Amino acid sequence: MSNRRALREAVVQFLYSWEIAKPQHIDMEQSMNGLWEAFELPTDGMEFCKSLIVGVLQNKETLDAKLTERLENWDISRVHKVDLTILRLALYELLYRPDIPPVVTINEAIDLAKSFSNEESGKFINGILDKVAPTLGRPLREAAE
Repeated sequence: MSNRRALREAVVQFLYSWEIAKPQHIDMEQSMNGLWEAFELPTDGMEFCKSLIVGVLQNKETLDAKLTERLENWDISRVHKVDLTILRLALYELLYRPDIPPVVTINEAIDLAKSFSNEESGKFINGILDKVAPTLGRPLREAAE
């Protein structure tokens, strides 16, 4: 398993617990330090994790709007919370992290769904992200400069 895969797994678990608990007055820095200790993550990945967590939380409304545009005959409130968390993370990477090739983001999201949810979730997530990828205006297999 790649280092970034382990980091993304921790990010998904953090964001999922954040979504479920909906904390109002929690010290983000303290929460992320707890994440680091709980998962025994490498220190060189701390900035990557923090940037994803903060990015998803700060852009949640935009990410949910993008997701809602892609859901056909489905309401966002009906999306399983784990799948929603994975989709938000992937959409954040696709929209705000040009340093990550879109195909990497999509593959990681599918694998995360298979790990944390089920095979059908992987297909669902792939279908949503495949609708977003062509709208990015950048190559799918390489990072933007």
